[in-house]
Amino acid sequence: MPDDAPRLFLITPRISEADSFAPQLAAALSVCDVACVLLRTQTRDPGDAKKIIKILAPIAQQRDVAVLVEGDPQLAVRAGADGCHVEAGAEALQGALSSLKPDRIVGAGALQSRDEAMSAGETGVDYLMFGGPDHPQPHEFVLERVAWWAEIFNIPCVAYAQTLGEAADFAEAGADFIALADAVFADPRGPTAAVADVAAILATIREKAR
Repeated sequence: MPDDAPRLFLITPRISEADSFAPQLAAALSVCDVACVLLRTQTRDPGDAKKIIKILAPIAQQRDVAVLVEGDPQLAVRAGADGCHVEAGAEALQGALSSLKPDRIVGAGALQSRDEAMSAGETGVDYLMFGGPDHPQPHEFVLERVAWWAEIFNIPCVAYAQTLGEAADFAEAGADFIALADAVFADPRGPTAAVADVAAILATIREKAR
């Protein structure tokens, strides 16, 4: 594992109202270095989604944290996001790449097989995600995929951790980013405590790797 890896990739719950979520997002980003936030909205109305993203995105971007939206390249552009995370298959991924590259980030998720992962990797995506809040996979499955990918390929991989404790295994397997969703935002102690815990875990692993 490189000394400077992995970094945190936060995935929000589905947000229906931006103002009440803004303090949680700011708290999660106040603790340590975070690479990216995937902002997910509850609404399917593009206009309402745009309003939510435009309120929340600057909270991250002013901290030099990249902001992604879920599955909608046009929303990414209109809302001023930094890119799009795509889980709807090869056609949707190609559409996002055509719309957003090279100026914005495009990542791929919901990759069920090694063949799917390799095919996505050949398209020019910026990262692949193994596991995810809408596509939960057993810890052992994600761990195997991360170790396989990190050993062979150069495109960064994101490992989705369902618990804070899983981050250690994924970091040691070679993940470039650790994605966390409910493990942070549903933590009864609040997102600040959760992010602080995982940051401490990753710092310990970095020290061991040196």
